[in-house]
Amino acid sequence: MTPATRQEVLGLYRKILQIAKTWQSASGQMEETLREKEYIRNEARTLFRKNKSVTDPELIKQCIEECEARIEIGLHYNIPYPRPIHLPPMGLAHKQGRTLRHQEKLRKISKPIYLKSHDEVS
Repeated sequence: MTPATRQEVLGLYRKILQIAKTWQSASGQMEETLREKEYIRNEARTLFRKNKSVTDPELIKQCIEECEARIEIGLHYNIPYPRPIHLPPMGLAHKQGRTLRHQEKLRKISKPIYLKSHDEVS
């Protein structure tokens, strides 16, 4: 990891912790606000620790993009949790074969960047 990339990653981590410190839930209830603050801190710790040994520059770039996307979406919608998406079920594919593999590949490709690591952690 280059020093510039390291500084960018540490800056994102500090930004997330600052957001968690000043976070207010949409409902305004104190217990919900505390729960969401704790979720933000735990999610950041978990994902940053999980990715601390990543050395591939492309993978680091993807992780940074995912982090920035999750920050922007969280601030815009005022929810700390990843926004759900609708992917149509694979009900038309056979249980095995080319069609199923092709649909699984398309589903993986169509997943938004801000959800790439969410399923791995949750």
